[in-house]
Amino acid sequence: MRKFSVRRIILILIDLICIILASFLALFLRFNGEIPSYYFNILKNLMGLEIFISLVIFYLFKLYRSLWQFASINELKNILSAAVIDSIANVFLFEIADKSLPLSCYFIYFLLITMFLGITRLIYRMTRLYRTEKGSDNYKERRSLEKVMIIGAGMAGEKVLNEIFNSQYVYKEVICFIDDDLSKYKLTVHGIPIAGNRNKIIEMAKKYKIDEILVAIPSADKKELADILNICKETKCHIKRLPGMYQFINDGFQISDFKDVEVQDLLGRDTIEVSLEDIMGYVTNKVVMVTGGGGSIGSELCRQIAANHPKQLVIVDIYENNAYNIQLELQHDYPDLNLETLIASVRNADRIDKIFEIYHPDIVYHAAAHKHVPLMEDAPNEAVKNNVFGTLNVVKAADKYKIQRFILISTDKAVNPTNIMGATKRLCEMIVQTYNKRSQTEYVAVRFGNVLGSNGSVIPLFKKQIKAGGPVTVTHPDIIRYFMTIPEAVSLVLQAGAYAKGGEIFILDMGKPVKIVDMARNLIKLSGYEPDVDIEIEFTGLRPGEKLYEELLMKEEGLQETSNRMIHIGKPIELDERILFDKLKNLKKEVYEEIEDIRPMVQELVPTYKYKKEKIG
Repeated sequence: MRKFSVRRIILILIDLICIILASFLALFLRFNGEIPSYYFNILKNLMGLEIFISLVIFYLFKLYRSLWQFASINELKNILSAAVIDSIANVFLFEIADKSLPLSCYFIYFLLITMFLGITRLIYRMTRLYRTEKGSDNYKERRSLEKVMIIGAGMAGEKVLNEIFNSQYVYKEVICFIDDDLSKYKLTVHGIPIAGNRNKIIEMAKKYKIDEILVAIPSADKKELADILNICKETKCHIKRLPGMYQFINDGFQISDFKDVEVQDLLGRDTIEVSLEDIMGYVTNKVVMVTGGGGSIGSELCRQIAANHPKQLVIVDIYENNAYNIQLELQHDYPDLNLETLIASVRNADRIDKIFEIYHPDIVYHAAAHKHVPLMEDAPNEAVKNNVFGTLNVVKAADKYKIQRFILISTDKAVNPTNIMGATKRLCEMIVQTYNKRSQTEYVAVRFGNVLGSNGSVIPLFKKQIKAGGPVTVTHPDIIRYFMTIPEAVSLVLQAGAYAKGGEIFILDMGKPVKIVDMARNLIKLSGYEPDVDIEIEFTGLRPGEKLYEELLMKEEGLQETSNRMIHIGKPIELDERILFDKLKNLKKEVYEEIEDIRPMVQELVPTYKYKKEKIG
């Protein structure tokens, strides 16, 4: 039961008494203390229906949503409006029943019910104030309260203040507001001062010894929000924000709706725009398969595909825990989804062929891959087996069963690769482009950079290191990476899939590259520490196969635009099919014989692959 349920029930019971009292008192006053039995019986017989109608009207006018910890003009307007409609409804009720009362009774009733509704809620407010300020069993001792600054003195900020003040279980004290509207400066919100605009955040945080900053500007765009958060991070305060407008509008708003600020919130990236109509057009009512469906990219693909009403969603993954987790999530969020979750390795050609034979997918998203760069440098044979020949198994099955479309999830590391992971992904791109020429299936690849929060990304590592007290390890002070959130990347993947005609390598616009050391510093600040003072940043040197910067486009590919400014097409590179597959055949033989160093053979297939000729561990 929601925490306000009991209070709402009490208010409803009080209103019930008020309706009865106002109805009979109206008659009493109209007839100077002697109610004729005729009118008394009319009112008595219709009282049950009158109460029901009145309570429904009160509910519709949100009289049970606001519990009047603080009174506001809107709440008074709601009471007045509800009383007017309730009185008019009474007129119609008695007229329809052909049991009309004197017209003056309805007017007196309106005055009385308005007064009763207002007084009861005022009494409720005063009682709550008294209990909060004078103490009860759950009184929050002031000395133990966290000092809070609220950014945004609008409706959302006021609602946050109400929630903090109203709850006996939120141990916070709002000290001040910050708002960029200069007309609000030095005004108060229920006695809490508006201390200035965003330029005063750092000063006020120091002055009032603020512990926590709550950013309550749900309508702010990402750039504006990022500007404010970048100021807040310099305060060493714990920073939280509302994730969106819906949390403000939602009747069940709670302080727990606030989310910790993440480093990606500081980037201020433009909102990724996709055409849901395009996505719906080719996913809806289709059998869609996602390999690696339990991974960070694969699971988000499954979420977004499930939301677009596929005929069936087939998840294939070798890791049962990952598969189980996404299965449970989708079953909960989409109970009507036709979902199959299968444990299988893409290395097993017979198993993959059998799955295609049974389910006959229309569309395949191939996200299964080994992607951890340093680990694959130590195990290049495994990278080749899984990434290259696992992909080839799925590609062959797609061709054999004549599926409509195959989308390979690739990476910027495939461009001029300096590591085996990138080289294997480039080989995967070459395979799908070659198969596109010989198959009825439309084969495409989608290439993008790092995604924030994915398995193996730097941010979870940095968080663990900060929690442990440091140091935070960065490989090189100048290393930069393109970043995008997982939902953003996946939505663009889906959009690119809608554009596919076959043979394309779609390249996602990753925005401006970000220095990894800057991300580390920002994350330290968001955690309430000072970089190189509280938490040390240590440079460890580039890891095997690691670049200072990544590229998204090979110079040979050129670039074509699409209708989405965030998606571009790299022109297919001409490949000799016979030579490619002959070399792949030799590569497979050698890799499964566990040749000591497979990299020279990979380089024969991918001439742009450069690596240091050192011993493989």
